[in-house]
Amino acid sequence: MSERPVGVFDSGLGGASVLREALRLLPNENYIYYGDSGNAPYGDKSDDDITTLTMACIGKLMAMNVKAILIACNTATAASVSKVRQLMNQYSMPIISIEPAIKPACALPGTGKVFMMATLATTRLNRYLALQARMPDPSRVINIPCPGIVERVESGIFDEDAYDDLFDKYFAPYMGTAVDAIVLGCTHYPFIKGAFARNAKRYLRGNCTLIDGSVGTVRQLGRILDRYKLRNPIGTGRVEFHTSGNEAVLKPIFEKLLKQDI
Repeated sequence: MSERPVGVFDSGLGGASVLREALRLLPNENYIYYGDSGNAPYGDKSDDDITTLTMACIGKLMAMNVKAILIACNTATAASVSKVRQLMNQYSMPIISIEPAIKPACALPGTGKVFMMATLATTRLNRYLALQARMPDPSRVINIPCPGIVERVESGIFDEDAYDDLFDKYFAPYMGTAVDAIVLGCTHYPFIKGAFARNAKRYLRGNCTLIDGSVGTVRQLGRILDRYKLRNPIGTGRVEFHTSGNEAVLKPIFEKLLKQDI
């Protein structure tokens, strides 16, 4: 049973940033990745639509005989993970999900702001807003929706200056603000850390430390596999790729993302 793969789901290719950490920290596990690029981005969809799409993708992974599912999509988590877990309890299927890493960001020393940058859906959903409310100083966190990034990453665009026009919109209202940390609240964002750093320097003051939740999520995956005695001692880190989009176009981008130094 331990040799069965872990299913990894994202709204598109962004979950490759989490899978990359999984391959590094849990190298004996085998993985099946499912990216719903045919329906991406999720960030401009309703909660019900996101939940419906998430459940359909989980169903596809279950049909592939996975032993656990990692929801590597902040938007899917924020919109639907509670409902997903309720429905999945009947199958005794471990489900691990990612959420924006504002807790470690808020734990950093300093008096500057914490920018939480994510899709519009993530920043408006109750699960995320409840997480923000639990921070020591919720007002320190500024939520910035970032429409446009997901589509460009899905297109294979990674040049640092290829996102300047978008960051002009995101950061212009905060010119000169002291920022201690920038939370990459979408799994697509780690692939353009250079663009975040470049534009933070153009507009902001302070350390602007970039933080994402991939490592913490993968460590939790490892703990869950141990708890359920599902850890694979002999696997080879095999990755199988599936998508609802154009596989001929997307698979080469996916493979490039797995190899990218992020």
